[in-house]
This record gives sequence, structure tokens and C-alpha cells, in this order.
Amino acid sequence: MLKDHANVMALFLQAGEVVGRKKLQKIIYIAKKMDVPFSERFKFHMFGPYSEELSLRMEELCNLGFVEENKEDKGNYYQYRYALSTEGQKFLDLYQFDLPETSELIDCLNGQSSRFLELVSTLLYFEELTREEVKEKVFTLKKKSNYTEDDIEQAYQFIRSLRSLKQ
Repeated sequence: MLKDHANVMALFLQAGEVVGRKKLQKIIYIAKKMDVPFSERFKFHMFGPYSEELSLRMEELCNLGFVEENKEDKGNYYQYRYALSTEGQKFLDLYQFDLPETSELIDCLNGQSSRFLELVSTLLYFEELTREEVKEKVFTLKKKSNYTEDDIEQAYQFIRSLRSLKQ
């Protein structure tokens, strides 16, 4: 149990701050697809792959004071900012965690918009299908997001670049 919590906390060592719950979900999902050892299980949801386990784990980490959650009122919605707290840093100094050095990958993901990561994670979720079938899924399931053929091609290029980071 603590190993999984520590791995999520270690992500913040490498990422610094992550802005947005959806973005955090997508970063961890995509990192997992790039063989980073996260254990959370994901299912397809309204905004792409989603892990209830990760949501609960983040709630626990915030309640324990290991991760700071800052809620910002943006008028018609709230945005959440996450970062490792001083207590979380102290914990990780004492605990052996399994997360390898992946700061290049994490920085690359954290530098993208939530919308783009939603598309990338959706493509990865359906990667066992043909490209045409994946496009059909995107245009059907993500109709309101108005993704274009160019968006999808950029996402595939981004996935290729992420995979090249692993080597």
C-alpha cells in the first residue's frame, strides 16, 4: 500500500507542481503506458482513462499532509494545484520507492494541456485497435471536444516522441 502512495508522491519530486485533477490522472496514465511502475487501474470515463484508485490515493495523501492541494476559484469552476509538501518530502527521504528517474518524461507530459493529454491518453487506451478504429472512437466518444485529424496526428507524433525517450 505505502509503495503505491510513495510512487505517486515521487512523481511530484520530478514534476514539481501539477495543475489540475484531470491532468494528474492523464500524466500518471500515460507514464504507466510508458512502463513507469504505477499500479493504479484505469477505466475509460467521460474525459478518457480515469482511476478511482488514484483519486482516493490523492485524497489520502492530502489528508495525511504529504501532498498540498490548493483549490483556486476560476469563476465557473475550481482548479486544483498539487505539490509535494515538506512532510511528504521528509517521508520520501526515509522511504524506498520504486519510481525510476523519469523527470524528462514527466516534464514533457506536465508541459502539455489537459485537453491534449486527454486525447493522447485516449489514443493509448485504444491502442490495440487500428488507427481508423481509434479515430472513430475519438470522433464518437469525444465529439464535444472537437478534435481534428491534425490533433490526432499530433498526438500520435507525441506518443512516438515519448516512446523514444524510454530508449
